[in-house]
Amino acid sequence: MSHAPRISVVAPIFNEEENIGGFIAELTPILDRLDPHFEIIAIDDGSTEANRMISDTTGVVLHDYGCSLKAIRSDGAKNIRLYGEMHRFIPAVASWMGVKVTELKVNHRPRVAGSSKYGIDRTVRVILDLITVKFLLSYSTSPIQIFGLLGLISGGLGFLLGVWLTIQKFVFEMPLGNRPALLLSALLVLVGVQFISIGLIAEMLARTYHESQGKPIYVIRDTLD
Repeated sequence: MSHAPRISVVAPIFNEEENIGGFIAELTPILDRLDPHFEIIAIDDGSTEANRMISDTTGVVLHDYGCSLKAIRSDGAKNIRLYGEMHRFIPAVASWMGVKVTELKVNHRPRVAGSSKYGIDRTVRVILDLITVKFLLSYSTSPIQIFGLLGLISGGLGFLLGVWLTIQKFVFEMPLGNRPALLLSALLVLVGVQFISIGLIAEMLARTYHESQGKPIYVIRDTLD
């Protein structure tokens, strides 16, 4: 190509050699009409589906998160860092960066060869990745908010249970030595202390990470004169 491509189409595929030819043949004339300087990048990776659950968790409501057809400005795409199989959450990550996300309906072609590569194993991976994305989007800069909350709930329940057992011991003269509730109370308080400690350590790690790497804790969409 004599010119650098102005449009890049990235298509994740997985054992779809029987379908990729028709895909490129149908896509090429459309891209040629938009801009003759384009490129099509086919990656042997694997597309996925998981929609309402992802929308509810991330707060970015889309009809179909599994659709691999996405148009995004190059300046936004260059600032998105994806790890593992996070490609399915591009709209959510982009939204956190201040990118406006809009969904348009597209026509999906029926499969003419091969079979679907989506199974229950990918569903499990989607759920695990969704937990990671939710944490990164909501608590990556303030992990104490989630660990501290869990610690307060656990410690509070353990403390209340301990108070109730103390009242039973000294007011109603009920024995405590053979009661599992006493062990549960101590365990809840201990777990609460551990959660809060983890949150404080995570806070220090988050601050060290952002300051040492120069990572912003928020994203500036535009700067006005």
